[in-house]
Amino acid sequence: MPYEYQFPDARTADHDGLLAAGGDLSIESLVTAYSQGIFPWYNQDSPILWWSPDPRLVLFPLKFSFSASLKQRIHSGIYSVEIDNDFEGVIRQCASVQRHGQDGTWITEAMIIAYINLHHAGLAHSFETYHEDKLVGGLYGVSLGKAFFGESMFYNMRDASKVALYSLVTWAIKHDFHFIDAQQSTTHLKSLGAEEIERDVFLNMLKKALRHETLKGKWNVE
Repeated sequence: MPYEYQFPDARTADHDGLLAAGGDLSIESLVTAYSQGIFPWYNQDSPILWWSPDPRLVLFPLKFSFSASLKQRIHSGIYSVEIDNDFEGVIRQCASVQRHGQDGTWITEAMIIAYINLHHAGLAHSFETYHEDKLVGGLYGVSLGKAFFGESMFYNMRDASKVALYSLVTWAIKHDFHFIDAQQSTTHLKSLGAEEIERDVFLNMLKKALRHETLKGKWNVE
């Protein structure tokens, strides 16, 4: 599917991973960006900034690592999990989370609307954790081919975001996804099995993942 919007080669990004500025957040632009290993990340006071960091943090589903306490919590019945039940609720909760070292949020209203549009197009998905029918954790991201691009997660109760991630990993394994893109390195995600790989390696992996058909539409717990 050809798109008019063009990005520079991801390999030309600067040392910090910044590749380009400007453009828009249309479905076409976002699909083009993700399919080339590029994602938007900016704040309210800047133009849209596009990134392709090197190294790239990736979680291979079969390498997901979780502690005995998390296993116990997953199987305790405290939480229930849904997929694509409340995408807007998840992204707005992610936008409202106060994060260490950050003033404000990069999930602007324009970003929220853009990803809700992607969700309605069947290309963005949310994994949600509930406690007594209340949304207490979750994550959202974009799916193309056999790749899932994780965007953000939140929790209001202990391990609720990890339970959502476990659900994503389980889904990814069942549907033969090649990897979950975690984008930028964090100690938290590394502790769960994510690893840094060179951008060239990531781009080659992405090319192979995109040869497969995208599983579009609403996903459901199976």
